Amino acid sequence: MRRFAITAALTAAVMLLPAQYAPAHADTPYNYGFKKSKNGQLPSIDQEGFKEIMKKNEAIFLGDTAKKELYLTFDNGYENGFTAKILDILKEKQVPAIFFVTGQYIKDKPDLMQRMVNEGHLIGNHSWSHPDMSQVTNGRLKEELDKVKSEVTRITGQQEMHYLRPPRGVFSNRVLAESRKLGYTSVFWSIAYRDWETNKQKGADYAYQQVMGQMHPGAVILLHSVSQDNAEALPRMIDEARKQGYEFKSLDQMTVKTY
Repeated sequence: MRRFAITAALTAAVMLLPAQYAPAHADTPYNYGFKKSKNGQLPSIDQEGFKEIMKKNEAIFLGDTAKKELYLTFDNGYENGFTAKILDILKEKQVPAIFFVTGQYIKDKPDLMQRMVNEGHLIGNHSWSHPDMSQVTNGRLKEELDKVKSEVTRITGQQEMHYLRPPRGVFSNRVLAESRKLGYTSVFWSIAYRDWETNKQKGADYAYQQVMGQMHPGAVILLHSVSQDNAEALPRMIDEARKQGYEFKSLDQMTVKTY
């Protein structure tokens, strides 16, 4: 009986601890995934188990699916020589985008980040060291995000940073809630393909087909800037999307979130 009483007391004490001291495993982690769009049908997260968590924390999955709007997002974990070309294309086509950067990118490519801001794009937070956020304390989470924000401001002059892409697509209710308290909207995606493996590029046509084959209203498109295929296919993607009546918008212009 005494052992049971001690165990119960310890359990109660843990439950009363501030969130930053709670064990990471106390909050269920999820690996983001979704059912892809096919033949113009909308993608879905209905079967993934985290839909209500995303809704509660106002995370982004889709924009307004009643409108042909598109949101172009890039993950910039490190530079592979293609971001300048991507920026050239976006400038020529007058398309806004957001680039989610890590600490490594900030240290290596301040010039490209400055260009992003100068040319009207947003820079988002992808964390300083790209950890599994579901396994770090709230204090560490804040440090990861604060360091990116402060360095981006120092280098580029961008004063505000409102968007976060959780590293590795791993998250939990706690991660989304704590990020939101810090002023961030977590941004996921509704179009993506396996584009980040630099030694397994399959050509511009493949990239084009993968993205355009999933096209749908309100889409949030995830592309990795390390992909040569993406850089080469991007002009054709933009032209064809516009031909189909789509308009590219900045995340700051998103007025409706769909789940």
